[in-house]
Amino acid sequence: MRNLQAAALAVGLAFSTAFGAAAQTNWIPAPAEAVAKWQDLRFGMFIHWGPVSLTGHEIGWSRGKETPAETYDKLVLSFNPTNFDADAWVATAKAAGMKYVVLTTKHHDGFCLWPSDLTEYDIAAGPFRRDIVGELAAACRKQGLLFGTYYSVCDWWHRDFPKGSPGGRTEKAGAVLDRYVEYYRGQVRELVTRYGPLVSMWFDVPQVVGPTQGLPTVKMLRELQPDIVINNRAFSGAPGDHVTPEQRVGGFDMERPWETCMTICRQWAWKPDDKMKSREECIQTLVRTVGGNGNLLFNVGPMPDGRIEPRQVERLKEMGDWVARHAESVYETRGGPYKPGTWGASTRRGSSVYLHIMKWDGDAAVLPRLPAKVKSAVLLTAKGGADVAQLDTGLVVRVDAALRDAAATVVKLEIDGDAMALEPIATASGGTSLTTGAKATASNVFQKSGRYTAAMAVDGDPETRWATDAGTKQAWLEVDLRHETEVSKAVVQEWEGDRGRIRKIEIRVKDGEAWKTVAAADTAAKPLTFPPVKARYIRLEILDAKDGPTVEEFHLMK
Repeated sequence: MRNLQAAALAVGLAFSTAFGAAAQTNWIPAPAEAVAKWQDLRFGMFIHWGPVSLTGHEIGWSRGKETPAETYDKLVLSFNPTNFDADAWVATAKAAGMKYVVLTTKHHDGFCLWPSDLTEYDIAAGPFRRDIVGELAAACRKQGLLFGTYYSVCDWWHRDFPKGSPGGRTEKAGAVLDRYVEYYRGQVRELVTRYGPLVSMWFDVPQVVGPTQGLPTVKMLRELQPDIVINNRAFSGAPGDHVTPEQRVGGFDMERPWETCMTICRQWAWKPDDKMKSREECIQTLVRTVGGNGNLLFNVGPMPDGRIEPRQVERLKEMGDWVARHAESVYETRGGPYKPGTWGASTRRGSSVYLHIMKWDGDAAVLPRLPAKVKSAVLLTAKGGADVAQLDTGLVVRVDAALRDAAATVVKLEIDGDAMALEPIATASGGTSLTTGAKATASNVFQKSGRYTAAMAVDGDPETRWATDAGTKQAWLEVDLRHETEVSKAVVQEWEGDRGRIRKIEIRVKDGEAWKTVAAADTAAKPLTFPPVKARYIRLEILDAKDGPTVEEFHLMK
């Protein structure tokens, strides 16, 4: 799945004009109650595995690149994972707090982890000869987890799929797409009829497969299992029952279901000594996902002998320990009412709001006021109290430092009313942001793209950003607060991947026709406080940067 976002974007652009309207019109959705039940699960395990694990390279993408295609295709002859234990895999998922498992039954390399009647390039071709898919499906049923299947629509091995390795960038002579469609549709049927009912069918990289070929496949799935949840990669331009942000947490969305797929290390398939996410990174990824109203499909890549790497097992157990203590704030919840931010994220259900606080401002966390009466506050993270007060300056939460969790401290609020009826609230670390939704302009925008305009830094969404061209050393971002407003604090949130680029900044306010500096710093990492000043037009002036500055949010507060 490496490079998938770029590939999917290219495919989407190619097909969206021609097929987008048809896909939107003819898509057959899963029943709303089935999608809601899937959303209730919130946390699942993704598994990328196959003979490629013998090489330590990426599944599918390394065929014809790091590993010659003819060598890659013969790996099955040496693939003998005698330590594979489906029950152990599922027990690990369960210990992590996961509620479902999705296995890559066939990736872009065409290799199948089940004995398919339609090909000889499957698990039966090597010495192991056991039905991996069947054993894992049975283990999930036995241990009470739901089972879903990943199936790559593209197949760079199959003679009739027009594209080949490396990376689907070559053309195959004599390929007949109609024959391939018959083949892939037959395999999808095998998966549902042999191993179903399935919680989901997770398609990937359709490339040349558009609605003409894909919609009949979706129709077949609906006839075989009406409640199966299907993602938005079934064919080019497919709307899907949910969308699939990859290797990033999706943006806050109460309308469109989504599921982030992300690796516990860097590579999807197993890689020796791959860098693994810390306990805090893993837990905070889950928190930001559920707080944004999404599901997290967290990936492991088992080793060649069939075991999930022990250090990954231990990390997942650490996640599970945290989830077990905070289960009511994760499962069967919805995101909000507070939108995720650097402070943390919130979830809700019934009359309860769960604050997951990841960053404290001194001894407190300050959020915008809730438009509801807070009846009580309980600390879920540890035995002890949480002091919560609704003040004019916002909702102030205090928890003794000794009782906090380094990843996320959870405070449960009971409110007077329905938490789901509350409108989403944009947040900023340390108070209510005055910039959210304000008009913004900038001196430079990356490639003049609409995806990276100044507005992205004041939209209350940490998943969007204002970006500048590579090599930019100086730039400004100007905000129009619509009328003179008192401000005394500024927070600059650099994009995570570009953090530390900004080396010198000033906050300037417009005074007549001149710009007056009210605060300055040699970093954007810390909030800037200054004597209260009234102004309508305020600038973030970046005076020095290592490279093009990238800002996900610019907050001003009273």
